Amino acid sequence: MMRILLTGTSGQIGGALLPLLQTRGILLTPSRSDLDLSKPQKIASILDDLAPDLIVNPAAYTAVDRAEDEPALATLINAEAPAAIARWAAGQRVPLVHFSTDYVFDGIGDLAWREEDPTRPLSVYGRSKLAGEEAVRRAGGPHLVIRTAWVYAANGANFMRTIIRLARERELLRVVADQQGTPTSAQTISAATLQVIDQGIADLSANFGRAGGLVHITNSGSTNWHAFACAIVNGLRTRGMTLKTTEIVPITTPDYPTKAIRPANSRLDLSRLASAYGILPPTWEAALDLELDMFLA
Repeated sequence: MMRILLTGTSGQIGGALLPLLQTRGILLTPSRSDLDLSKPQKIASILDDLAPDLIVNPAAYTAVDRAEDEPALATLINAEAPAAIARWAAGQRVPLVHFSTDYVFDGIGDLAWREEDPTRPLSVYGRSKLAGEEAVRRAGGPHLVIRTAWVYAANGANFMRTIIRLARERELLRVVADQQGTPTSAQTISAATLQVIDQGIADLSANFGRAGGLVHITNSGSTNWHAFACAIVNGLRTRGMTLKTTEIVPITTPDYPTKAIRPANSRLDLSRLASAYGILPPTWEAALDLELDMFLA
């Protein structure tokens, strides 16, 4: 059976991928201490011991604002570790799936970002993730970089969970309304990733080549953070949850300053996902319904 190495199983995407990939082979899930991405110099020897046939790497440094104060650590985990993984994978001809982010773009303009559009990250986090993408490509092995955006899940630390907590505690919420994007459930990402792998599991190099080694995966449609927050609160109320919040006020980005600059437009174009793999993800609204049901289950 195929030996599949999955990193970041305590995270949102890794956690959602775990039960799916378990059905496709022998799953290797080293802990953070067993595979420490902040020590990239040790990665090759660890991979020698694990001997995977496929590597799926959603693990990352994702503390966007803290990265502004910890650029070296963010770069180690998001750039140098993927580089070490990719070099080992290329040398062994082991296919690699690596996850990246909308933060590689500057967010200027009104069109959804295509894979081939110029990148210009605005933050340490975005620059570190772009460097990771480039390292994976430069290694020259069979690979697929998956960019996604606005990821959330029923568990973990994310926007949906934060809004639920605040809606229980506060009468008034103030949420940014001038950043556009697509809320994307970890379940959607994991399901689409598995669909891609399954379409050419016997020859993943050719399979990944259909997308040129880079593809965007999000839910369909778009919205802003304020509207997403309203959808979360309304969805909980229709499911019978009692909340303290009575008003959700739209604000602008300058009203809520953060250390890291966020892209104003984080929408990712899904045309390549459709043309290369025939995958049309569900709308963000449909995905939210499922995630709220899971949260309340």
